[in-house]
Amino acid sequence: MSRLASLRALSFLVTCAGLSLSAGPAASAGDYNPVLSVGDKAPAWKNLPGIDGKKHSLDDLKDKDIVILCFTCNSCDVATEYEDRIIEFAKKYADQKSKVAFVAVNVNKIPEDNLAAMKKRADAKKFPFAYLYDDTQKIAKDYGATFTPEFFIINKDRKIAYMGGFDDQSSAALVKKRYLEDALKQIQQGKPPATKETVAIGCMIRYERERRKK
Repeated sequence: MSRLASLRALSFLVTCAGLSLSAGPAASAGDYNPVLSVGDKAPAWKNLPGIDGKKHSLDDLKDKDIVILCFTCNSCDVATEYEDRIIEFAKKYADQKSKVAFVAVNVNKIPEDNLAAMKKRADAKKFPFAYLYDDTQKIAKDYGATFTPEFFIINKDRKIAYMGGFDDQSSAALVKKRYLEDALKQIQQGKPPATKETVAIGCMIRYERERRKK
C-alpha cells in the first residue's frame, strides 16, 4: 500500500469513528461513507444562507437533471488546492444553461470559515457556483461527509449516483484518475458510473462534539 493510500485509509477510519459517535448508527452505509450508499435518496438541504445573501434549498434546482454537491471550506489547505480545479469543472459542466448544478457547502464553525470569510474567499477566486453555509452541520452529517473537499453526484431521481473524491491526487500535476468528471459523463450518457464510490482526499470536517447529558 502506498504512503498516500495509507494516510487516506487512516484518516478515513479516524473520521468515520468520530462521525459515527456524533451522527448515531447508520441505517445504510457505503464502502467508505458511514451513512449513505450509492442509490440512496439524497438528503435535502433547506434555506441555507449563501454568500449571495439568499437562502438556498435543493428544491430550488428542480430544473436541473444533475446536482453536484461539494463539501468544502476556506481553512483546509487541500480544499484550497482543489479550488482552481473545482472552478474549472463548474465552468465546464454547470453553467446557467446547463442541466447540471454545482453547489458547495461549508459547515466548519471557526472564524476563517464563517459566512463573511466565505464571501471574501469566493469573491477573490470568483466562484461560479453557489457557496452555502450550515452552522448546524446537519447537512454534512446527513450525507456522512468526512472530508473537505468531498463530492456527491445527485441524479435526476434525486438519488446518490457517485460519492467521494474529485480525483486521485491532491496535486493537480499528478492526477491520473478523474473520478468526478468520469462519473458525471457516464451519468449524462445514461450509464451508471464505472466507479461509484471513492475515498475523498482532504482535511477532516470540524464536527462539534455532542455533549452527553448527565
